Amino acid sequence: MEGKKETRRFQTEVQQLLNLIINSLYSHKEIFLRELISNASDALDKLRFQSQTNPKLLDGNADLFIRLETDKGKRILRVIDNGIGMTYDEVLENIGTIAKSGTASFLKTLEQTKSDKGIAPELIGQFGVGFYSAFMVADRIILTTGAAESGQSTRWESSGDGSYTIETLESSPRGTIIELHLKPADEEQDFTDDWTIRHIVKKHSDFVSYPIIMEVDSDEPIPEKERLRDKDGKPIGKSTRPVRREETLNSMKAIWAKDKTDVTEEEYKEFYTHLSHDWNPPLSHLHVKLEGTTEYSALLYIPSRSPFDLMSPDHKHGIHLYCKRVFIMENCKSLMPEYFGFVKGVVDAPDLNLNVSREILQQDRLVRNIRKNLVKKILELLSGLETEKFETFYTEFGRIIKIGIHSDPENRDKIAGLLRYQTTASDGKRISLDTYVNNMKPEQKEIYYITGDHVSMLTNSPHLEQLKEKGYEVLLMTDPVDEWVVRSLSEYSGRKLKSAETGTLETDDKPREDKTDFQPFFEFIKKTLDGKVKDVRVSARLKSSISCLSGDDTDISAYMEKILKATGQAPPDAKRVLELNTSHPVIKQMKSLFEENRDNPALPDYSRILLDIATISEGGKIDDPAAFSKSIGELMFKAM
Repeated sequence: MEGKKETRRFQTEVQQLLNLIINSLYSHKEIFLRELISNASDALDKLRFQSQTNPKLLDGNADLFIRLETDKGKRILRVIDNGIGMTYDEVLENIGTIAKSGTASFLKTLEQTKSDKGIAPELIGQFGVGFYSAFMVADRIILTTGAAESGQSTRWESSGDGSYTIETLESSPRGTIIELHLKPADEEQDFTDDWTIRHIVKKHSDFVSYPIIMEVDSDEPIPEKERLRDKDGKPIGKSTRPVRREETLNSMKAIWAKDKTDVTEEEYKEFYTHLSHDWNPPLSHLHVKLEGTTEYSALLYIPSRSPFDLMSPDHKHGIHLYCKRVFIMENCKSLMPEYFGFVKGVVDAPDLNLNVSREILQQDRLVRNIRKNLVKKILELLSGLETEKFETFYTEFGRIIKIGIHSDPENRDKIAGLLRYQTTASDGKRISLDTYVNNMKPEQKEIYYITGDHVSMLTNSPHLEQLKEKGYEVLLMTDPVDEWVVRSLSEYSGRKLKSAETGTLETDDKPREDKTDFQPFFEFIKKTLDGKVKDVRVSARLKSSISCLSGDDTDISAYMEKILKATGQAPPDAKRVLELNTSHPVIKQMKSLFEENRDNPALPDYSRILLDIATISEGGKIDDPAAFSKSIGELMFKAM
């Protein structure tokens, strides 16, 4: 076939897809270099695989590499590899059609040899769609390739205008050269610039397992004997001179692909710093490799410090997605739920399709399966942290994981097991819900909680007096997100969660006639307060305080109402219940005054004071602070 040359038209679907690839598939033009390096890496992988059964393939050219060359004057960029190369027919098949790479026959060879030899290729790539992405930056592409042991070379050329030429050449070294005749440089990126190429390789192909080498501008010391000197023999002028020097651009440290037993703790820490730019050591890490139906490797880190923007809507997730050590995207939200948005790391899934958009990829079924497995692994990791490490973790990230109680019903119980709260009996320490359940009194049926701004305020809340009297522990929830936690987490370990300030508490041991005896008095107070409260009732919550406000089971808490108002939202129009301690001497005295003279002018003032006291005791704002102050002053004067 030597000397053969022909011009062909692209297949119809190739020409149709070419515009789609250039205009839609890639949002950043620089990705073309990622694709070409990925193809080169695949060619080297195939050569390395085949050389295990045919060592002659490597004769005289065993050092595998990817080389980048630039010609700034002619605006040419070359991507060169000494991989397996392609024959004339393989070029027609692979480059003339989309996503054809001989992969099927490659896998067939693998299947035939692995049972006997135990040989497996590390990576298998597709050569097709990614190649055409180079037309985003080039108006002409020339591909020259020599297949291993074929004794011939092939040259392919196209301007992306619907046709290409292909011809055979004299034999050339094994491998492939892709020569891009670049379009005029734009203001953002010049793909013949050393720094630009170095940056792209570092970002997208840093962990390709072969050296990516390029000659770059550098400085070297001028030898002493060549230095210029003054009349006294002292060196003058510059001490260095510019040179072009070959440099390896990538680190090749894909430690996630290694067995965890082969990676030191120091290497884990170094990679975390490189990945996250966080100089604090990670709190813990998870290194997994799963094989089977869903195949992937992952190296994930739990930071020891929360980033300042963790709760910001603009916060970026820390997961980098790779396919066969080739960078696909950062901030891959589909790999990790929002409540694990602080997790940093890398996921490498060899079965992912490189050549789809970010939006499509994030809907991928394989990605969803990986996410499910990783969430399970992280939950197990966090549950197994030693006490001191877990305290550090919860201080930094306890708030955000609570989001999962609402957003991830499938893992709700596991996430709830990670929650920690101070309680009325924990002496300032945070305890788990499991510890709370173990501490419950034999007769206690529910898990009690109360929400509010401050632990000290909640600890001394009138709502807890009867619960404390009975020795019932109460969870003190001071994070705004806890309001959504208790709305989604209705029970834990078979015990219902019960608010200490809404609904009926199972502590009511007052005789029923006590309630009915106070009913006319309560009706008077309710009427006096003129629709400010829903009802006036005998309290099952109070022991020493005189009054408090409560709600029905479906009502929002006072803290939730405060949160909504603070964020500019109107809370539901629901009145509270005024609860009174009928054992309190003030209530008894007021009832006596009422029974003696229902028109006593002091009773309306006293009724409003009861409401104001209840409002203040839960951290609320009263309607008329001046009137309250005046009333208290008058009462103090009369008592003196």
